Amino acid sequence: MRLRNKPWAEEFINSHPEIIIPNPENFKGNWREVFGNDNPLHIEVGTGKGQFVTGMALANPDINYIGIELYDSVIVSALEKVIDANTPPNLRLLKVNGADLDKYFTKNDVSRVYLNFSDPWPKKRHAKRRLTHEGFLKLYESILIDNGEIHFKTDNRGLFEYSLISMSEYGMLLKFVSLDLHADEPEDNIMTEYEEKFSAKGQPIYRLESQFISKK
Repeated sequence: MRLRNKPWAEEFINSHPEIIIPNPENFKGNWREVFGNDNPLHIEVGTGKGQFVTGMALANPDINYIGIELYDSVIVSALEKVIDANTPPNLRLLKVNGADLDKYFTKNDVSRVYLNFSDPWPKKRHAKRRLTHEGFLKLYESILIDNGEIHFKTDNRGLFEYSLISMSEYGMLLKFVSLDLHADEPEDNIMTEYEEKFSAKGQPIYRLESQFISKK
């Protein structure tokens, strides 16, 4: 994906530390200090322009949400979306690399991880970069509560099949699998920007919910 340069983005981001948390490593293990409550915390890795995580925060005020995005030119759109939604108190953003989650969260900080329309990295030599690779699953497990969940959506059949195998081989429980999410007509589905685009073209959306199994 080619990113459009937005020279004003950095200044705008820095002017909203109440939404995009600076120095998030300071809150590792203590995110209740940010939100002022002990509600469950769900994170979206690769939040893009923020439509999904903002919609989820508005729909579920008793759950805290953090959208994670690395690039200024992308997260600034998510920031604008959060502001347009009157800055829900249960929503924050982090401008960090999703591969470094353990720098900002520790075991039991997070209850659920959302992965939406992640880069499929189709070449075999790039498999370790896929967000459902074993290495990333281990990372998520290290910050999730026992029996924490991953919810995953994609339009890419190859990535979806890879993810099913990867999670199964890791020993996760597949709680829900859909090969055509919109045909199943889920009442609570909140779409991402990509999902709206692809589904409008008639492309099926693949979705799964998986759960780590406590080893205790």
